Amino acid sequence: MPYRIRFLSLALLSLLAATAFVPAQAQVTEGQDYRVLNPPRPTSSPGKIEVVEFFSYACPHCAHFYPLVSAWAAKLPKDVVFKRVAVSYGRPPWMNLARTYYALEATGDLKNLDGALFHAIHDEGKNLFDEASIADWVGKQGGDAAKFANAYVSFGINNQTVQADQMAEDYAIDGIPALAVNGRYVVLSPGQSPDEIASFRELLPRADKVIALARAAAARPVHPAAAPAGAAKPK
Repeated sequence: MPYRIRFLSLALLSLLAATAFVPAQAQVTEGQDYRVLNPPRPTSSPGKIEVVEFFSYACPHCAHFYPLVSAWAAKLPKDVVFKRVAVSYGRPPWMNLARTYYALEATGDLKNLDGALFHAIHDEGKNLFDEASIADWVGKQGGDAAKFANAYVSFGINNQTVQADQMAEDYAIDGIPALAVNGRYVVLSPGQSPDEIASFRELLPRADKVIALARAAAARPVHPAAAPAGAAKPK
């Protein structure tokens, strides 16, 4: 094979190989698939990519999203941490349910009662929007009602609830469910659709791509900042 033909063949193979491994972040567009948080927000998972879901037990859309996002979160790579933030938007019934989430987390009952609470409110129509009703329901579901009630009114749970609403404000989350990645990106919803479940199924692959974007950003070398004024210059 003449040298020129062999050279062109190798170049073509290289080009095909490069296109076969186009990074996922190249397939997402700012303003369409995600928006950038400026400045970035701190995360609580050093060394990991932190994905946050903003939600409320009172939100019917969050109830529909729950089984999908739970299955998705269970399969996330090891370098990704999934967290949930229960928000209230200042609505007292939603505030009570946000406190419920953090109280169940504190007592260790969240795993058993998480999905059940969505089901009780949105499928069974139970009026679980005040402390007494929720504590009674927790007891009937096999939880410790007294332990839950103590956690529910604690300073720590109150603080978590206030911080959650502040976090939603900092991230400019104006609708739930919503996903944010690594304190830098908010995944944008595919938009209104007659089929909400199909829309959610489109949101999760979009989140995967934004996670890949965050992973690539974290892997980029950080250039050292210029030496501060007065610092000794290297010899």
